[in-house]
Amino acid sequence: MAVLSLTNAHLAFGHVPLLDGANFSLEAGERVGLIGRNGTGKSSLLKILAGLEKLDDGLLQQQLGLRLVYVPQEPALRADATIFDVVAEGVAEAKALRERFERHDPADDLDAIQTQLEHLGGWTWEQRVDETLHRLDLDGSRCVGALSGGLKKRVALARALVAQPDVLLLDEPTNHLDLAAIAWLEGLLNAFPGSLLLITHDRQFLDNVCNRIVELDRGQLRGYPGNFAAFQAAKAYELENEALANARFDKLLAQEEVWIRKGVEARRTRSVARVARLMEMREQHAARRDVQGKVRLDVDTGASSGKIVAELENVSKAFGERVVVRDFSATILRGDKIGLIGPNGAGKTTLLKLILGELAPDSGTVRTGTKLSVAYFDQMRDALDLDATLADTISPGSEWIEIGSQKKHVKSYLGDFLFSPQRANSPVRTLSGGERNRLLLARLFARPANVLVLDEPTNDLDIETLELLEELLADYDGTVFLVSHDRRFLDNVVTSTIVSEGDGRWREYEGGVQDWLAQSRRAAQLAAAPTPAKAPAPAPAPVVATKRKLSYKEQRELEEIPGRIAALEAEQTQLNALLAGSELYTQGAARIQAVTERAAEVDEELLALLERWEALEAK
Repeated sequence: MAVLSLTNAHLAFGHVPLLDGANFSLEAGERVGLIGRNGTGKSSLLKILAGLEKLDDGLLQQQLGLRLVYVPQEPALRADATIFDVVAEGVAEAKALRERFERHDPADDLDAIQTQLEHLGGWTWEQRVDETLHRLDLDGSRCVGALSGGLKKRVALARALVAQPDVLLLDEPTNHLDLAAIAWLEGLLNAFPGSLLLITHDRQFLDNVCNRIVELDRGQLRGYPGNFAAFQAAKAYELENEALANARFDKLLAQEEVWIRKGVEARRTRSVARVARLMEMREQHAARRDVQGKVRLDVDTGASSGKIVAELENVSKAFGERVVVRDFSATILRGDKIGLIGPNGAGKTTLLKLILGELAPDSGTVRTGTKLSVAYFDQMRDALDLDATLADTISPGSEWIEIGSQKKHVKSYLGDFLFSPQRANSPVRTLSGGERNRLLLARLFARPANVLVLDEPTNDLDIETLELLEELLADYDGTVFLVSHDRRFLDNVVTSTIVSEGDGRWREYEGGVQDWLAQSRRAAQLAAAPTPAKAPAPAPAPVVATKRKLSYKEQRELEEIPGRIAALEAEQTQLNALLAGSELYTQGAARIQAVTERAAEVDEELLALLERWEALEAK
């Protein structure tokens, strides 16, 4: 049953329709991910559902007595208040009712107040706040003004959850959260009993949390059952069909336009119905909102750097008594793509400055390579002059820009990043957060560089731009240092990761986030494995180390493993083909979920078999 719904919704800013007769419903217990291009109106839609903004036209319906809480992208919190006081704002109604009841005002209907108090759980609101703070690992006595961005986001979530809402609306909940906090949030939302609608561009988060994806595309809301991986396959199939249908329509329209322009003799016999149909086709073609263009990214690497970009040996750095980097050694080669992973405040920026020679170590040696040309992507967008125009930001004092061997007009170059020519002379301050990030990328790639330092480039970028940025970085010949909490983005770009392991210790791992997690799990399992107690030897004697002979059962198991692996790999190939194709997504949500779950099970079974094979071979 739908807890809230939109019918024939219309919303426009200026001449741009964000909602154009859109329909949407949120079912009880659903976890829906809302995705779409930057500037398409996702945040506006969330505010409309939360009752903060109004539709131009259409109908919004909610279930009677629905408790709905909205957490914006940048929540407003009282800086001078304690965490307990801010979280208690989520039970403000229950708190006010209990105060009224305890005042015993003769004008009040105490029976009605008591009934409402029991309905809201107002007698125990302090206990609910304390339980929520404990669950979210927050210290209620701390001042909100002194908190980091990640902790402020956690406080805003606590304020929302303590209200025990039926519907939770979240706008970019993973922004400012590190990897551990994002994994924690996934568990929290998966355990949330109500309905959930969230906006995020974190594809792995969508895969792990959502059971339906809704895309806001050209004013329409389209729902797709399953997680983001299922959406991608279904969307590709849908766009292919749409392109074919449009091509057929355009061909027929062209034929009809030729027919209508025939000579006088043909006009005498032309069909009135056919002319009416042509007029209707012209209107349909004029009203069609075509698929938006894609960002086109290119980068000039300039002259190649030396083979070694940086060589660090036993490097340490401390600020006061706090050690940020302790005895770190690494060699960075030209072409490496390195992800830096660690909680907020771990010292990722400090380590980057040490690697690039911008900060001297307290001990150890740093040798930087030759011919380094470094370009920075600034996380906080401090490098942007808000009063400068877009054109001046990209190419100050010139209408032309050179990218490698190509010369482009600055308006054409901005068009590659989805900025219309009319906006080239607009000030930067008129841009949204996602558009400012796109402008920073445009400026970054307009300058020749053989080392790219990207600090949280994925914040506010839509999914399509993220995927195109991944392709660009994968083909980039230079060296990349990437600081990001987007696991899918890191996995698709980096060749190795440098991970904070606490107490100023950093360690380099081959591969991306999933490789690091797998290696860490194996290391933890080996460390936790009990070591057999040494049997007292009766007398020292030379011992020849030999492999223990396998038992009959183990030998049989070892012989069977290759066949079992081959069968699982064959099944894995079939399942991947199903997930990548389009036929599966016409068979209903239950079938999609079953195939997705089986694919995950096969991956786990394969990994377990490979580890067992290795263990038996070692014997």
